[in-house]
Formats: sequence, structure tokens, C-alpha cells
Amino acid sequence: MREYLLTLCITAAVTYLLTGPVRKFAIVAGAMPAIRARDVHREPTPRLGGIAMFFGLCAGLLVADHLTNLSEVFENSNEPRALLSGAALIWLIGVLDDKFEIDALIKLGGQMIAAGVMVMQGLTILWLPIPGVGNVALTQWQGTLLTVALVVITINAVNFVDGLDGLAAGMVCIASCAFFMYAYRIWYSYGIEAAAPATLFAAILMGMCLGFLPHNMHPARIFMGDSGSMLIGLVLAAGAISVTGQIDPDAMNLFSGSERNTVHQTVPVYIPLLLPLTIIAIPAADLVLAIVRRTWRGQSPFAADRGHLHHRLLEIGHSHSRAVLIMYFWSALIAFGALAYSVNSASMWIVLGVAALSFVGLVLLLLPRFTPRAPRWAEAFVPPRYRRRRPEEAAAVAPAASSAAYATEDAAEPVEQRSPLVAGAARLNGATALGARSRLLDRRKAETSR
Repeated sequence: MREYLLTLCITAAVTYLLTGPVRKFAIVAGAMPAIRARDVHREPTPRLGGIAMFFGLCAGLLVADHLTNLSEVFENSNEPRALLSGAALIWLIGVLDDKFEIDALIKLGGQMIAAGVMVMQGLTILWLPIPGVGNVALTQWQGTLLTVALVVITINAVNFVDGLDGLAAGMVCIASCAFFMYAYRIWYSYGIEAAAPATLFAAILMGMCLGFLPHNMHPARIFMGDSGSMLIGLVLAAGAISVTGQIDPDAMNLFSGSERNTVHQTVPVYIPLLLPLTIIAIPAADLVLAIVRRTWRGQSPFAADRGHLHHRLLEIGHSHSRAVLIMYFWSALIAFGALAYSVNSASMWIVLGVAALSFVGLVLLLLPRFTPRAPRWAEAFVPPRYRRRRPEEAAAVAPAASSAAYATEDAAEPVEQRSPLVAGAARLNGATALGARSRLLDRRKAETSR
């Protein structure tokens, strides 16, 4: 465990320290696209955060290769090299997309090639535990197709959810934490060495996300871009493929009897890892809904829009930070709920706890739809937004609101006439402008024009 934690800390430190220089490089290189209709931020923000995350991945693998126990992973398995090869290819495609906006079909082809590179080096699904059937061995073509499909789906699921500051990195960090706990349990508790690569991948992935999050939380100073979102999606998929499709359930010796009974009774253990989509259920659901929505409208499945789950949370009335925290909550509930069920599937308390937390999550999700009003006798003990407005107060607020609206329109006129910001400008800081700083700048210009 100490070596895993050391690898995690080194990966996080390298990613964190490199993100600042990478941000300056992205501004100089012009990797700051103009604001699009679906974007939430208000100012051009540099991308290419995936550069720092990739070097953090390389640092984590390099440190692990020189540690006493983790070095055996590199000696006994070719999976770390397969991961590095596929990650380098998908990272290069992401960097080109962040700079030049390459076509979606080209990115899809690159994702399939990166998955194929990992398959060629041994990181593939060999068999699947199927309830009622037993351990089903896959042919080479079946394993290759299933591996490529899982990698592509996971990469695009993470890429689709990367729409708010800190959202994708936080959700993947939560998923990788649950993944690490499960893979470490298989490796340490049951002595299965084949689970060691997946445990290492999860630790490195946590370090990549934790090192990048301080720069990416709202208001974000840099985005990970496709170079980062596709990279962490590939690492998460690689770990799940490693532990799901290459570990024989019968080797765990949990139950006696036939192989069919063993697989059937250990299915709860494999629920979190049978498909990566059960770990990243929220991004996967967003991916499926996006494809259905765009296809129903006659659009391409890769056409961008503002119909993702995080966009809907903003439309309901949640703030940027609260929408991100709600997505964190649901991701943690699904990932750790599945993890707890895999440890003890016979416990009713786990099911009741997940159901209770789900109810709390629904209440928090729909809270902006309902604005509770306190009774008159309790208004002195609650914030002003929960107090009932008296008729005379409403009449006094109406003229003030109308005058404020006119003042806002007058102040907005000179702002609309100013020239657009370009990458590399001297006054461009790259942060999202939803705070008080941008409003003060607009107010000063409005007062000067008068």
C-alpha cells in the first residue's frame, strides 16, 4: 500500500506542478478557441491540460518501475507498456484536436487504433464470467472487438461529461478510487497477482485527476481538453479490462462446487467491473441520452449541443458549483454502492442505505424547483430568500428592478461593441468570467462612456 500511495503522490505532484507551465504554453500556442454556443464559460480559456496529465502518467509508471514490489508488475506483465503505448497515441490525437479541431470521425478512428495497439500488446479481454453459463472463453476476434468497444465507449463517455469546471476530473477520480479499492482487495486479500496492474492503473489515475483538479475547479484557469478527457477515459477502461477479462473467478476460491456455481455466486463481486459503464454510470447515461437525442433530431451523434446532464442542472436553477457537486454525489453513490454490494451482497443495510441516499440526492436535485416559504412567526430565523414578501415590499421592488434592467442594458451596449479577445492578448487571463471581476470591468466601462 505504501508504494501505491507513493506512486499516487508522485503522479499528483508532477501533474500539479506542470499544469501552470502548460497553461502558459497553451496561451502562447493559441490553444484557446473562441466561445461556442454550448460553452458555459465566458472568456477564452486555454486547453491542453492533458499534457500535464500525460507526463504525470509517465512519472507514475517510471516511479513504480523502480519500486521494490511494484517493479514485479513490469516484469511479469506487459500491460503497463501496453497502457503507455495506447495512452501516448490517444494523447497525441487529443493535443492535435485541442489545437486544430480535427474531425470527429478521425478522433473515433484514432480511439480504435489506440485500443488496437493495447490489444496487440496483451491488454485484452480473454474470458467473461456469465451467470448461469460459467466462464466463457473468447476467441481472439471476439476479445479484440469487445475490448475496442469498451475502450471507445468509456473514452467518449468521459469526453461527453467534460462540460463544467472540474466535472470530468472529479467524477473519474471518484470512479478510480472505488476501482482501486476493489482491485486492491482482489490482489491483497485473495493473492491474485493478475490484479496488480489494474490496481497500479487506478492509483496513477487518481493522482492524475487530483493533481489537475486544483487548476480546473470553478473558475477554471485551464481545461484538460480532449487530450486529457480521452486520456483518463482510456486509463480507466484499461484498468477495468485488465481485472475483468483476465482474472479467473474460480481462482478466488470463494465457493466450492462446479465452475458454473462459482461464477454464479461471484457475480456480485464482478458487478462493478464487468463493464466499465457500471463505474462511470453517469457519464455513460449522458452518452446514451446524447446519442438518442441527436439521432432523434436528425443530427450526427457527434454534433455538440447543450442537452447534457450538467446543462440541464444549470437550466433547473443550480449554480455551477452546486451542479458539479450533485454530479459528484451521484457518481460516488453509484460507484461505492456497487463496491459495497460486491463485498457483502447479502446485507440489506447496504440496499437501504443506497435507497435513502438516492432519495436525498433527488431532493437536492429538484430543490431549485421548489422555493419553500417559512411561516410568519419563523421568518426571523431563516434567510431572506425564504421569507414571504409583503405587498408593499413587492410594489417597492418592482420600480427598482425595472430601473436596474434599463441600467444593465445601457451598460451592456459598450461591452457588445468592443473587439473580441484573441489568444495571447496581454490582458487575457484565461479564467472563466462569472465572478465579480468581469462585472466590475463592465461597470467601469459603462461609467466611462457616460
